[in-house]
Amino acid sequence: MKAKRNTSKSIKEPRLSRTHAPADITPVDWQRALRRQFGREQSFDLECLGAEPFFSDYRIGNPQSKSSYRVAIRGLRPGDNFCSCPDYATNELGTCKHIEFTLAKLEKKRGAKAAFARGYHPQFSELYLRNDSGRAIHFRAGMDCPAAVSKAAALLFDESRGWVLRENCFGELGRFVAAVAKTGHELRAYDDALDFVAGQRDAESRVAALDGLFPRGANDPSLKKLLKAPLYAYQAEGALFAVRAGRALIGDEMGLGKTIQAIAAAEILARHFGVSKVLVICPTSLKYQWQSEIARFAGRESRVLTGGLVQRQKDYALDDFCKITNYEKLKSDLDLITFWAPELVIVDEAQRVKNWNTIAAKALKRIDSPYAIVLTGTPLENKLEELISIVQFVDQHRLGPTWKLLHEHQVKDEAGRVTGYTGLEKIGETLAPVMIRRRKSEVLQQLPERTDQNLLVPMTEMQMILHQENADIVVKIVQRWRRMKFLSDTDQRRLTCALQNMRMSCNSTYLLDQETDHGVKADELAALLDGLLVQPETKTVVFSQWTRTHDIVIRRLEARGIGYVSFHGGVPSEKRPALIERFRDDPGCRVFLSTDAGSTGLNLQHASTLVNMDLPWNPAILEQRIARIHRMGQKRPVQIVNFVSKGTIEEGMLSVLAFKRSLAAGILDGGTGEISLGGSRLNRFMKDVENVTGHMGEGEAVSPAEEAGNMASASGTEPVSADDKTDAGVEAREADDVAPSQAGADPWGPLLQIGFQLISALKTANDGATSSHPWIEHDPATGSCSLKVPLPPPERAKKIADALSVLADALRGK
Repeated sequence: MKAKRNTSKSIKEPRLSRTHAPADITPVDWQRALRRQFGREQSFDLECLGAEPFFSDYRIGNPQSKSSYRVAIRGLRPGDNFCSCPDYATNELGTCKHIEFTLAKLEKKRGAKAAFARGYHPQFSELYLRNDSGRAIHFRAGMDCPAAVSKAAALLFDESRGWVLRENCFGELGRFVAAVAKTGHELRAYDDALDFVAGQRDAESRVAALDGLFPRGANDPSLKKLLKAPLYAYQAEGALFAVRAGRALIGDEMGLGKTIQAIAAAEILARHFGVSKVLVICPTSLKYQWQSEIARFAGRESRVLTGGLVQRQKDYALDDFCKITNYEKLKSDLDLITFWAPELVIVDEAQRVKNWNTIAAKALKRIDSPYAIVLTGTPLENKLEELISIVQFVDQHRLGPTWKLLHEHQVKDEAGRVTGYTGLEKIGETLAPVMIRRRKSEVLQQLPERTDQNLLVPMTEMQMILHQENADIVVKIVQRWRRMKFLSDTDQRRLTCALQNMRMSCNSTYLLDQETDHGVKADELAALLDGLLVQPETKTVVFSQWTRTHDIVIRRLEARGIGYVSFHGGVPSEKRPALIERFRDDPGCRVFLSTDAGSTGLNLQHASTLVNMDLPWNPAILEQRIARIHRMGQKRPVQIVNFVSKGTIEEGMLSVLAFKRSLAAGILDGGTGEISLGGSRLNRFMKDVENVTGHMGEGEAVSPAEEAGNMASASGTEPVSADDKTDAGVEAREADDVAPSQAGADPWGPLLQIGFQLISALKTANDGATSSHPWIEHDPATGSCSLKVPLPPPERAKKIADALSVLADALRGK
């Protein structure tokens, strides 16, 4: 009998493709059939939670993913039933694989056909949320429903549309529930329905409160005193928009101040709506930048989450207004974040998570908070799916189900390949309540003539080792000078060389060791350019004192196909005009790389952004650089971006010297050949060195695993989780939905990288300098040292292990 039923079923229901819809059924029926097909193939655990054999609540457990969901069975039609899984909540199909699995099991039980024919007729009445063709509250009258209750329900619910709650009646629902309770009739209101109603009412009350607090909107005078720096009108508008929406996407063009808008929104929510816990999620390289900006604009302290899991557990237990973490820590810290329960989550540089099937992206979507603000300068870069997934974190119901959106807007050829998109203006209209996006051209009159921004970025562990080695030399020479008040010419040379090496290490280890390239700045520049160069007319000037910085930047530019010219002292004078002309006239030449050989005499005002990869000590040289674009003939606001390495000599220069004129500028910036100093000049120089090296601050070294993740993120190839699968995502996909493996990737690279660092750590420990390497831990009680070696991500570790296994087999002669 079983074989016969399977044969009959295979004839009636041929196996459907998950990628190509059959021509004879609608997309809705295809998607429902896919879930039915997929659900009935599963081996989930099923537990009945009620007394009824059919129309009851069930717990569905997935042994592989260890996840479980509640399923309520009320009938056979789409929309009759309920599941607590994410797919049911968003697919607008009224079913999911868990419901279909449960129905398949129930239909095999004795009496199922008769039970489903009789239908579900409980004694009690229900308020429930339907998710087919959009979300709506429905009323189902029970067998014992009094006539008075039915009459009251008819005033709020539209019987002709299946007893759906009428628009603008959310405020009346509470009184209806209270009135039913007085009659003694049982009315069951389910949690998802109550949450939906509460969300609607909260939104209405928040909008009303905002109108009362800021009656003049973005031009309200009280907004000028909100932060320690005045907001431009468009920034105030963005902050109010985010608060009004509750969960919003600020997609302003690069350079319009999305960070300050998010901080302003957080301040409004904190002062007027009870928000006391804010979680900022950003790339590793921007954590300290956020900490600095929050202190600068809001005057609030924030905690950057660093260190191992034990340290982060302690940090999450502390009572902070704001905590700042990075994407890579989301998966491991998800339980800690859930326990801390942030009320506002700010997600910065969301476009960095280009592949939204990654571990970090999936973990992000599992963070629950009443308020959320997503910041991205490029909400749509390559595929419509990228925008969909970003919006899903903001409002998972806003764009409707992915299958439906792609069906309506994708253009495919005969082979089923996506060739383009259509009707995107409709998507823009749909997103209008939750997304605000302004371009520079729209707010040109509000922008300042010049904006300077210091971006604090972390160092990698290898950079910190080189930086610390040279810092130790500087400390010893400074101590000698304190004792003797005299330095020999040799010591002066060693001192200036060590200071120079410290500054060079801040850009990349490549500047000191051309066999390696560990550093964050070049990848951060690449990410910055990804946003800046979206507009075809945008051009950027990038300054560095060293041509080796040009080398590592050029690799990133060429990988992205970005045209550039490199201007430095080694370029013959007769060839220099051609480089300037190409940058000015060639639309494909977007970046002008220059050393300080180009800091005077060049007119580059067709660029409006200037990036300093490293800062000169002499403020005159800095202003000469900036004057290349901020000069007569410049018709656009100028943006200056300075990369400053956190916890290094660069931060010391920034905080102590403030780029004042220094007598050492000639030496450190290569402006003069003079090396020997004496008398008061030497005293002033050594005073500057002491101040700078004494105020470097504390930094966090990026681990090798995070460094690899940053590089992958910059190239748009984030690792994909193989064990954190989507739940019937776009087309009922499940455990086999992982990204293509990077089969061509070299597994030896990270192994060699860790090997070199291990040798360096052991050498450091042998030398007794236990504090100068992040892998060496020193026990002050016993004096013993221990080695703490970070491991690469699981995917990379598996490749290394496979490579070592092949090598071992070869050595054994297999």
